[in-house]
Order: sequence, then structure tokens, then C-alpha cells
Amino acid sequence: MALPHSVLTGLAFLFAATILSVKAIPVSVHNHLDEREIHNDYTCRSIAHPNPVILLHGLGATYYEDLNVLEIYLQSQGYCTFSLTYGDYAAFPFVGGLKPIDSSAAEVEAFINQVHSRTRAAKVDLVGHSEGGFLALYVPKFRGVAPILDKLVAIAPPTHGTTFAGLYNLAYVGGNLTRELVSTVLDTVGCAACDEIGVGGSAVARLNDGKQIVQSGNSLTVIMSKFDELVTPTATAFVEEQGVNNLYVQDFCPLDPVGHLGEAYDTNVWNLVVNALDSTPNRTFSCSLGSPGR
Repeated sequence: MALPHSVLTGLAFLFAATILSVKAIPVSVHNHLDEREIHNDYTCRSIAHPNPVILLHGLGATYYEDLNVLEIYLQSQGYCTFSLTYGDYAAFPFVGGLKPIDSSAAEVEAFINQVHSRTRAAKVDLVGHSEGGFLALYVPKFRGVAPILDKLVAIAPPTHGTTFAGLYNLAYVGGNLTRELVSTVLDTVGCAACDEIGVGGSAVARLNDGKQIVQSGNSLTVIMSKFDELVTPTATAFVEEQGVNNLYVQDFCPLDPVGHLGEAYDTNVWNLVVNALDSTPNRTFSCSLGSPGR
């Protein structure tokens, strides 16, 4: 049985939106790229911010795209930051996050242990965007590293799956059979993660297995925009558990129209990340105008 043309068209658009749009870094961002300090400086120590911060990029990105400018900002604020590209294939190393979630989770787990060991820090913090936000929830729950983690910050994570702005609904036109065929297509083109974090995806089902997502000793902040166009409906990003701080950017900056990709570069989001890392959720800051849509 051939896939319906509408499904193939939707999948093509999906890959264009999620992978190619990551390359569309705002022009103003390029002015700051040369300010990066040493990448993964294991000699870095901070009295004000003793926890090293690991940043996890989103689907289709790398450590030097997506959260790279937030990393520069955090460095400028005295944080010791670390990042990696996970889930990429050797033949195509410029696009990360494509491998199965469990494969990427194993990479992230190993990196957390490496940062913890080499910095000799008591605890490590995680900040993730999109798929990276999902992994910031998934890895502590399933990979045994929760005891060495402290603050978890998930920016626009597809916690309960994403319809990819409704495009993923095309996969259900033909029922479960079509769903299975789309899974095969996604696996063939090398993006198992795309299927696994869709609504009804295997990684989403495992994360939401009825057991606590946030592990003992960890604190979680979820940051989301009401105008996010890829993790939809937007409230599906939130983790409804006691002690979790679920935030909309617009609760603090009502005029910010920031969308999914823009959340990685939005200074209002950066300030909310700092508030989470510093356990100062009520700290006020001057709002800026984010990038609408992607």
C-alpha cells in the first residue's frame, strides 16, 4: 500500500520546517557568535553558580546551533556551560537529534557523567530546547543520573507528543496502518526521533507511563510560548506534577510573540532560564520583543 500523497507532502513539509528552519538563525544573532568562550572548558569553576550547566539542542540542530547563543549568554553571567551534538549520524554530522530517543538518551547520559566527573561538581543542571527539553525529562527518569542532577529546565518540550503544527495528523488519515507506514518512512530517512516524540510515539508513551516524571532531588521548570507553532497544543508541554514550575513566556512578557525556534534565541526565555537555575522565580527583568512564528 502506497502512502497517500497528502501524508508524503506533510512529511516533506515537516522535515523542511523542523530541520531547515533551525538553520535560519536571526541575523542579529550572528553578531555574537565570535563571543563564545572555550567550548566545554572542564577547568571552569564558578562560586556564584557551582552547578555546571549542560545544554541540549533541539531536533535537527547541533551544539553550535539552537542553544549556542543562550550558552554564550550564560557564560557571560558566570555559568560554566557544556554542550554536545547528540543523535547525529557519522555520514551526516551537521544535523543532530535524529536517532531513536533511547540512543540519544544514552549519549546524553554519558555526557552528564563525563561533565560531573571531570568538573568534580556535586550536581549538574540541564537546559534543553524542544527535543532537548524532552530529553531533559526522559534521561533523569530512565538513565540513572537523577542523583547527580539538580535543576532541569525544559524549553518547549513535546512532553505529551506534538502534532507538529497539525501536520502529524496527516499520518492518521488511514488509521493505524498509515501510522505504521509513516513510522517506516521516518525510520528509513533516519529520523526515528520524529516518530517517537509524535502523539502516540513510543518515547512519549514511555515518559508518560503513569509514574513520576520528575525524580527525587530534581526540580523542573517548563518554559513555553503561547505562540509555539510546533509543539501543539501548547499546554501539552507542561508536566502536571507537584512542585513543577510550568511557565508561559507571556505570563511575564505579554507582548512577546515568540515561536518555537525563536524560543532558543529569546532574551525573555533566557531570563526565565536564569531564574530557574538560580531558584529565583520571582526575579523581574525588562522584556524584549521576541521573534514571531519560527
